Parts: sequence; structure tokens; C-alpha cells
Amino acid sequence: MVNQRLQVVAVVMGIALSTAAAGTISSGRFEFQEATVDAIQLGFKNGSLTTTALVRFYLDQIARLNPLLHAVIEVNPDALAQAARADAQCSASHSGGLHGVPVLLKDNIATRDRLNTTAGSLALLGSVVPRDAGVVARLRRAGAVILGKANPSEWSNFRPVESGWSARGGQTLNPYVLSVTPCGSSAGPGVAAAANMAAVTLGSETDGSILCPSSSNSVVGIKPTVGLTSRSGVIPITPRQDTIGPLCRTVSDAVHVLDAIVGYDKLDAEATGAASKYIPHGGYRQFLRIDGLKGKRIGAPTVFFQGYDEFRTAVYEKHFDTMRKLGAIVIKDLDIATNFTDLYAQETLLMNAEFKLSLNAYLSDLLRSPVRTLKDVIAFNNAHPVEERIKDFGQPDLIAAEKTNGIGPKERAAIRRLDEISINGLEKLMKEHQLDAIVAPDSDSSLFSPSAAIRASPCRRGTTRREPPLA
Repeated sequence: MVNQRLQVVAVVMGIALSTAAAGTISSGRFEFQEATVDAIQLGFKNGSLTTTALVRFYLDQIARLNPLLHAVIEVNPDALAQAARADAQCSASHSGGLHGVPVLLKDNIATRDRLNTTAGSLALLGSVVPRDAGVVARLRRAGAVILGKANPSEWSNFRPVESGWSARGGQTLNPYVLSVTPCGSSAGPGVAAAANMAAVTLGSETDGSILCPSSSNSVVGIKPTVGLTSRSGVIPITPRQDTIGPLCRTVSDAVHVLDAIVGYDKLDAEATGAASKYIPHGGYRQFLRIDGLKGKRIGAPTVFFQGYDEFRTAVYEKHFDTMRKLGAIVIKDLDIATNFTDLYAQETLLMNAEFKLSLNAYLSDLLRSPVRTLKDVIAFNNAHPVEERIKDFGQPDLIAAEKTNGIGPKERAAIRRLDEISINGLEKLMKEHQLDAIVAPDSDSSLFSPSAAIRASPCRRGTTRREPPLA
């Protein structure tokens, strides 16, 4: 079973907690379980570890655990060859960071190799992408080993499937409590990180798909500001909200990955150009300090903490106390003034139109594909009702999106309303109270600011037999 780990809520955007690297070098022998990126790099440096040995360990973990957990949808047949190249390059000029570190990618992130990119759908099996996704190109330049693809909720939950289910990968299960949801469309990356199937993983979020699996599987997720990481080569939902980020076992590991994947991409020029100017010189790791919360103003909106039982409330109060001991100024019982009751309806209306436009553009760019339009995808599912479990889940969201006709007056009104909710909601709250960050108990808060930078880091590691990890 997954080892228990303990971490405290931290916040990126200039605020972070330092986390001690796991003590993974003992008696000159490398301890693979729970190995952090820093420990891996130390192992490479002192000769107690090779990339080939590390990749073999994770391949063995996948072979042992994946038949139960279904977190990995496909293993890279070239992973060991990549590992051998990384070992051959191991020198002063090729070391540190993610060099030689095995990474699992959510199966909506394109790789121009022998791996498929399908968003979990059989409709895209055998399709050929024109190039690596922008974030994958950066990972390769950093020397990372692409270990394989992790199972998503099919079409990133743009079908109402069970969280973690796809026609290609089956049902991903929570490694702590098998009967509890693994949550979010990045379920596979979250479970794979928790179960030590890779050193680090990469997922995507449109609305909670990094935050929720991080919470449910007791790992660390970073959901970056839209545009901080490139979306080129990623099977899309909506360009206003899609973002790519890490799911890892420690804060430090997640920041290692973030530093590797942020930056400008000419194939996602508008978004990455606007966001890249905010990337700090020297990267984000410089903010991993033990005194990172000292003097920081942390807000806790009332609406996020209502309705919990005494046990959960006590857990959250304990974490507030921890933040105070680390020097934070915790401001509780804050009210979000704006009326956001129509948020979901406005978001859905706009997302349907944007999904059709974005997916059709992605499919048209493929070098080869069994389907070329959203209409083709719907027809494929109808032609394969058993494999795609049409009777169980249907495809109402796909059908609703297909009925749209671009961005018209209703969609433009929805954009204005969503901007208003954001500006008069969390943004206004942060300005009025001079907050450095806002904390929330779990991933439900992702609805309130889908384009904001939100970090998810569970506070209680491990679980009882019947309860999932608490966010």
C-alpha cells in the first residue's frame, strides 16, 4: 500500500513551504519507494542509481499494480532506450533538474513517438500527431524520460463517465480506498503518483481536474495560471480554462516539474506570451523556503468551509494553526460578495461552443486519424456502444456541443458574466483584504476561479480503511 506522507498546505505564486527530500540514500543503497527528484539526482551523482535502474523499477511497479489500479493506459516501448541515452549523457553538462527522471503523461498530451494520444477514447486510437505537445518538448529538452501515458476520464470528463474511466484504460481506482473515487479527469496521473508508478506525472485541468485527483489521492498538484504552460498539442476542452500542471508526491517535486514546463510557445503564442512575463527569474524553486509563509496574509472564505462534520472541521483548524505557527496571518470568515449561482450554467453554455471549435481544430491538425470532427466522434461512439458504454454513460455533452454554431451573442454574454464573477469574486476579495493567497478545503473551490492559479496540496497523508485522504 502507498506509504503515508505528511505535508502542509503551501501556495505558489511566491509563497511556498520547503519540504525535506525523502531520506532515500541509505547505506549506499538507493531506496526507490517514495524517491524524490532531489534524491534521484543525488543518486545519479553519487553512483548509487542509474536512469535504467529507475525506469526498470517503475516498469515493475506498473506491472504489479496497474492490473488493479488501471492508472497507466500505455507504457512507452522506448522508455528503456531513453533511459540508456540519459545514462550515457550523465555528466556535468547533463545533470540536475529532470534529467533522467521518468514522467507519466495524461493521455491527452501529445507525444510524437510510438505512444498513442487518445484522451482515453477508442475513436482516436491509431491517430498520429504532428509533433510533441509544447510541454513534452520542454520535458525532453530537460532530459526527462517519457515513461508512458496515464489513464484519463474519457474526453477529460466531457462525457459523463465515472471519474477515471475510459474505454481504452478501464476504471482507475483510488490506491488508498479502492471504492472511493480517484476523482477528476487526471485520475490516472494522480493515482500513478500516489502509487509510485513514476517519479512525477503531468495532468491537465479545465475545471478541477488537477485539484480533485490531488485531493483524493493525497498528492501535490499545481494548477498553473492559464498560459503559464503551453496547451499546444493537448486535446482541448476550452482555451479559456485549459492548463497543464504536475501531480507529484511532494511540493518540491511538483515545482521541479513546473520549472521545466513553463514558458513561451509560438504554437500557443497569445496565452503563453501574456503569462510568461510573470515567470520569476530563476524559476519557482527559489521560493521553496521554510519561512515562506512568514508574514503572508492567507484568506479563508466562509463559503468554502461550510457544511463539514466536526472531524473534518477539526482537521482544517489544525492546519490553520500550523500556518499560523509558520508565520502566516490567517484571516477567516471572509465573504465573497458576488452572486455566483449562475456560474455553472454560464460556464457550460460557453464551454460547449468552445469545445466543438477547439476539438475540430485539433483533429484537423492530425497527420492521420480515424475521426476528423466532433460529429465523427459521436458517430464512432454510436457505432461502438458496448466498448464506449453508451448505455451506461451516453454522450449528452458531446451532442450538446455539436449543436452549437460558434461564438454568438449568448456565448459573448457568458464570457462577460464569467469575467464579472471572477473580477467581483476572488479577485476583489484578495484586493480588499490584501491577501497573498486563498485557501480552501478541497477541489470544489475550483469552480470559483477556473482561470486563477490554484495549488492543491492535501494536508493529511494516508487514510483509514473506509475514508479517503482529506484535502
